[in-house]
Amino acid sequence: MTTSTPRKTAARPKSRRKPQPRGLSREQAHDLMARLAQDRPAPRTELDYTNPYTLLVAVALSAQATDVGVNKATKLLFQEADTPEKMVALGEDHVRDRIKTIGLFRNKAKNVIALSKILIEQHGGIVPAEREALEALPGVGRKTANVVLNEAFGVPTIAVDTHIFRVSNRTRLAPGKDPLAVEKRLEKIMPDEFRQGAHHWLILHGRYVCKARKPECWRCPIEDLCQFRDKTPAPKGI
Repeated sequence: MTTSTPRKTAARPKSRRKPQPRGLSREQAHDLMARLAQDRPAPRTELDYTNPYTLLVAVALSAQATDVGVNKATKLLFQEADTPEKMVALGEDHVRDRIKTIGLFRNKAKNVIALSKILIEQHGGIVPAEREALEALPGVGRKTANVVLNEAFGVPTIAVDTHIFRVSNRTRLAPGKDPLAVEKRLEKIMPDEFRQGAHHWLILHGRYVCKARKPECWRCPIEDLCQFRDKTPAPKGI
């Protein structure tokens, strides 16, 4: 009986991942936010609304939709219904028809009617200013609650959407694997003087400068602080 000698398998070369740069220091974070604040002195949401209720509905509708698209869909809707009572009176079919141009409109129409009924039955038709109560509403998650708390009630919350997640990780201002991790790190490193406007400064910077596919690094006010390696060079002629 012969025995075969097992072949020696070549050792796989260890993958050498480039170490991620460390997060920004508190001093750098302060400088970064100060520049964004100077670049956009009066930031606010780009969703159209008239009161806390229409803000809540608009933010809930903005999931997987653009602010521009939501504003087009809600223009007539908010003229017809700017309170929970008026929205319920319109009915789910009418709401669905008004918002059919945005993604997931069927489920969103259902949620708008459902949350409006809960506001009437449990909160006297008033949007609550507490996170727990907001997140208990249909179609309202942490991000939506944070936007409403910040914009309508002046609470210094930071709602981490795709833009803020991208900017926080690219710059290393608040790197994290998921939105909650980024939010917690932003809360930890954010200077007090910028907490109220941080959400807007970061989201607008991500929307118009630090874009997903091709960030416009050549006109970025924080380019020298940003630790993103693959910076986009300026186009020819600029």
